Amino acid sequence: MTDIVDELKWRGLFAQSTDEDALRKALADGPVTFYCGYDPTAASLHVGHLVQVLTMRRLQQAGLRPLALVGGATGQIGDPRPTAERTLNDPETVAQWVNRLRAQIEPFLSFEGENAAVMVNNLDWTAGMSAIEFLRDIGKHFRVNKMLTKESIARRLESDEGISYTEFSYQLLQSMDFLELYRRYGCTLQQGGSDQWGNLTAGLDLIHRLEPGAEVHALATPLMTKADGTKFGKSEGGAVWLDASMTTPYAFYQFWLNVDDRDVSRYMRILSFRTPAELEELEKVTEERPQARTAQRALAEELTTLVHGADQCAAVVAASKALFGQGELGALDEATLSAALSEVPHARVSELGPLVDLLVEVGLAPSKSGARRTVKEGGAYVNNVKAVDGEAAPAREELLHGRWLVLRRGKKNLAAVEVTAG
Repeated sequence: MTDIVDELKWRGLFAQSTDEDALRKALADGPVTFYCGYDPTAASLHVGHLVQVLTMRRLQQAGLRPLALVGGATGQIGDPRPTAERTLNDPETVAQWVNRLRAQIEPFLSFEGENAAVMVNNLDWTAGMSAIEFLRDIGKHFRVNKMLTKESIARRLESDEGISYTEFSYQLLQSMDFLELYRRYGCTLQQGGSDQWGNLTAGLDLIHRLEPGAEVHALATPLMTKADGTKFGKSEGGAVWLDASMTTPYAFYQFWLNVDDRDVSRYMRILSFRTPAELEELEKVTEERPQARTAQRALAEELTTLVHGADQCAAVVAASKALFGQGELGALDEATLSAALSEVPHARVSELGPLVDLLVEVGLAPSKSGARRTVKEGGAYVNNVKAVDGEAAPAREELLHGRWLVLRRGKKNLAAVEVTAG
């Protein structure tokens, strides 16, 4: 199993560990139980969490036993942000979000076999603990001067807002998680992002204090960033969620399809389960023919299938092709078409006017004269059919699902008209 360390390094998934040689030995001696935690501070995971979720899957496939922790306790507090205090959610909301996040994580792991995954909730060992017990049994083993060196806490202390004792104490709760999982399941490895390094090592320190001779490890993956400096996991509309009701499968697919050429090879290594040989071939194709976006398409299809299933992926691929004239728009179901068109410029009208007016309304032409010129030059399409009369209004019979018109100028400029009732 030591090969997994080399693979993680090749894929760019190994930022640091507490002792690499000791970790390799532990993996060779095996079996190893590890955990990764997720706080339900929102109703869904987002694509930034995929790095950890898929790394858990990768480690399980290498023979390790995963414990996926969804923090019903820590989710009521939240890891301190570098900039401002979090808004606390009520326990009932957090409990609902725990169930939602569990349902998102479970499909990525196997719950059968010798290294079957286990879902855990840190509320199980914190709910019955009194404040006095927490301070005596856990807080006694932490030194404030060391806690103050954590980057997010140091930055908050320098700000006008400061930091509450609640968020300052988060590190103790996460450390107690590692201790409890060590005692309950023999967990000896914690996995997380490099921004969590202070919390990861604090858990090791706590175990060493209370369980002399214990051999435990921490493994951090790098934080993913974009080549342009913006935060990974964000689109123009905000976070890209794994929940289909918060980010549609079509929008999810498009996020990966639009990945910058400078980023795609790195993202493929980190997130894809293709072999190194397959990934190197995709990298070569990207370098030679970047305009084909072969790697982006491969990444979009793989991750959409993993997160939303093969049927949804097939539907969004068909929609993506049909919108640009490479498939039959009428064959798309209403939900998929609506989701796809919600991602492009569109206008709502109660009545269908002349095509030139519609082209201006959706932003495909700067003026009526510009719209007429586009039609005359053969560059305007209605539902993938070339328009010949800009002054005529499309017929209601042309509406897709009685509601939508897909307008296109040239090969790539797309928009939609939604006809509302009344």
